[in-house]
Amino acid sequence: MNLISIPAFQDNYIWLLDNQQGHCVLVDPGEAQPALDALERLNLTPDAILLTHHHHDHVGGVAQIAARYPGLKVYGPQETADKGTNHIVHDGETIEINGRQYAVIAVPGHTLGHVAFYSAPYLFCGDTIFSAGCGRLFEGSAEQMYNAFQQLAQLPDNTLICCAHEYTLSNLKFARAILPEDREIETYQQQVEALRAKSDPSIPTKLQTERKINLFLRCHDTDLQKKLGFQTPPDHLHSVFSELRLRKDNF
Repeated sequence: MNLISIPAFQDNYIWLLDNQQGHCVLVDPGEAQPALDALERLNLTPDAILLTHHHHDHVGGVAQIAARYPGLKVYGPQETADKGTNHIVHDGETIEINGRQYAVIAVPGHTLGHVAFYSAPYLFCGDTIFSAGCGRLFEGSAEQMYNAFQQLAQLPDNTLICCAHEYTLSNLKFARAILPEDREIETYQQQVEALRAKSDPSIPTKLQTERKINLFLRCHDTDLQKKLGFQTPPDHLHSVFSELRLRKDNF
């Protein structure tokens, strides 16, 4: 498979997974024209669209793309039913597209019905986990998002995090503000700065890397807990997650 990130809007990515036989899957096409241009340039026909949640910058291009490709299957959670989805998916379900399996994982938090699609090694996680960060809690709770992170953290180290926004540098600046002495975060920030200076994307990123530099995956870290003001280990780690998210909101 060949994974391609298509820039859209200011900092979105539409994902395209090409089977190298003339067919592909599109993920979260918030804007139609960049996706259509990529399909034409690469001479690809989409087999399906995958939608992670209902926000406009993830679903806005569906109608125009579906009009160009009649009969196109659009998979998404119930909250995308009025956004062009014609196949509603549910947690624990596995869908097959052109011989490839995609596991559906419920990851509420950013929105209540948010899902991720996992087809090893690719994880299309929308606005749940970002490189070095996590999505805003627009509808769900910190506990829900923490549990979603714990579920995704069970995936293999080589999982490629295909999130929907180029937020890595701002997330790393926040992480450095919390843990300025963390050398792994500092080194990774330097690597990403070099990438972005060339306008290269910082994602996908490996889950193995995120375990080290994403504070939202490190709620168990006692040094991090102390930096956040927890004098003793908290009874529930989602309270660490909640404090991190609150600080990020105000950063």
